[in-house]
Amino acid sequence: MKYDYLVVGAGLYGAVFAHEAKAAGKNVLVIDKRGHIAGNVYTEKMEDINVHRYGAHIFHTNNKRVWEYVNRFAEFNRFTNSPVANYKGELYSLPFNMYTFNKMWGVVTPQEAADRIEQQKREAGITEPKNLEEQAISLVGRDIYEKLIKGYTEKQWGRPCDQLPSFIIRRLPVRLTFDNNYFNALYQGIPMGGYTAMVANMLEGIEVKLGVDYLENKAELDAMADKVIYTGAIDAYFGYALGALEYRSVRFETEVLDIPNFQGNAAVNYTDAETPWTRIIEHKWFEFGTQPKTVISREYSSEWKPGDEPYYPVNDEKNAALYAKYRELADKEEKVIFGGRLGEYKYYDMDAVIDSALCMCERELG
Repeated sequence: MKYDYLVVGAGLYGAVFAHEAKAAGKNVLVIDKRGHIAGNVYTEKMEDINVHRYGAHIFHTNNKRVWEYVNRFAEFNRFTNSPVANYKGELYSLPFNMYTFNKMWGVVTPQEAADRIEQQKREAGITEPKNLEEQAISLVGRDIYEKLIKGYTEKQWGRPCDQLPSFIIRRLPVRLTFDNNYFNALYQGIPMGGYTAMVANMLEGIEVKLGVDYLENKAELDAMADKVIYTGAIDAYFGYALGALEYRSVRFETEVLDIPNFQGNAAVNYTDAETPWTRIIEHKWFEFGTQPKTVISREYSSEWKPGDEPYYPVNDEKNAALYAKYRELADKEEKVIFGGRLGEYKYYDMDAVIDSALCMCERELG
């Protein structure tokens, strides 16, 4: 059977395109090498709790079009991301706000907090931040950097903070208020019933084949469709001909606990260097759970190697230059469109992936 489009990857980008293409009257086949749909936003039921298999995904956006789009496929709850930082048993509010500054310094007024940050910035002698360490100190001062940023960030990226680019932390929320909402977004929540159900609704009525490795069966699969939407890793597509792009990967240790409440919050970040995991997720709190048991996942960050799942592109100058060369090759592939976090080697939030897919649909489907 001949298809108009072969969509490689049943994650958000692929599912959005497949849905729009079908609505435009196109014949679509979606394949994924995993045994499930929904890519990294996949949720699975454990003890009647929707567990985020590949790490916490909290939907947040200021893009009204994207928010209205996802609400066609799921009803969202009112979850607000208010993570907690655990530094050697001391608990601090994330985002950095007046609760954080009060706990750290005993300050009570916003002016006292601002003065303390300014004093520490001045003592560090930073005028133009050249790396992540200097950027962080200029935003929140040395005390908060040392306790709540340095250890966590170096575990996350596997590199010293003074060797990481400043832009990674430029969006760090710092508030001289008692606002505990990490995301400064107009719309925020978790799809009730989990992300897998939402993606299943996007793919309703579309042929999906799971456990199919596109790159291992490329010639045969390409022959089945006029065009390919490819959401896998761009360097893998070209057989790593120019070298491998760098990613960070994450390993999860998930366990069921026979207690109703482990940490009282969906996300607790462990910000000291000695604790091997970066954070613990307690999945039931994404949906205000009342189940008698709980499920937790410890997250361990690691350097990506072939066979691992790539999570975060390492968007430094070296990798940007290599990606640009792969992009030149991709532009010559006449019947293939590269999209999504891996296809575009971009650290996309979910709303940006959906927006990118919708924009591509407009260009491709008219």
